[in-house]
Amino acid sequence: MSAKRAIHAVLLPGVAIFGIAACGGAERHDPTRYEVTARFPHDSTAYTQGLLWADSVLFESTGLNGRSDVRRVELRSGRVLASRPLPADRFGEGLALLKGRLYQLTWKAGVAYTYDAATLAPRDSFNYPGEGWGLATDGTSLIMSDGSDSLRVLSPESFRVQRIVHVHYNGAPLYQLNELEYVNGELLANVYQSNWVLRIDPATGDVREMIDFADLYPDRPASAEVMNGIALAPDGKQLLLTGKFWPVMFQVRLNSLQTPH
Repeated sequence: MSAKRAIHAVLLPGVAIFGIAACGGAERHDPTRYEVTARFPHDSTAYTQGLLWADSVLFESTGLNGRSDVRRVELRSGRVLASRPLPADRFGEGLALLKGRLYQLTWKAGVAYTYDAATLAPRDSFNYPGEGWGLATDGTSLIMSDGSDSLRVLSPESFRVQRIVHVHYNGAPLYQLNELEYVNGELLANVYQSNWVLRIDPATGDVREMIDFADLYPDRPASAEVMNGIALAPDGKQLLLTGKFWPVMFQVRLNSLQTPH
């Protein structure tokens, strides 16, 4: 599916203006919305599904059957420091870190795996219904997307659903929410098959802003697929952004993102 078609698919008629913008209409990249402050190498064979920075290292979850893993990565060189493969029939998805434990979703297997963050040693696993897409944490609960307009707030001890938040803009639901990152009380989400990142109120599901990153990587090679992967940068103020099979990772200052006082 092309990015143009995907935007029309995920945004209903009530928010069709963003579909027009994605196809070259009124709202293309506004240079005041963000600026690129650094570029880092990234493994061009990584089908990036989940991304986060913690304990001076980048953690990444990759997908595709037979190629999925969870890994520790050196940011400045892109070098994989350690990795733990998933079973060949498992398709890795979103990743979150809470209290020293990494949680990794799978796409259709309905299983989340956990690992010790320091060693990547396997710990336990949880079952859940439906598909797994993105995963983040607010420091207490896990927040999971599944390709619909729903965000599941989960207990990290049992994976039981505590509540469900429906994401919407002007009353219309938004779908295909993918990789997630919790930043300063907001949830950032990639929209699958697009260059959009949403700023979501995790309490209400209201979309506060939609940011178009179509111009982030204009010289991307044909082998580089869709944008996917959001992590808070080491300084705690900027973002790290990449995509599936991208050979580069961008550090971005998002001017609309408010930092705590």
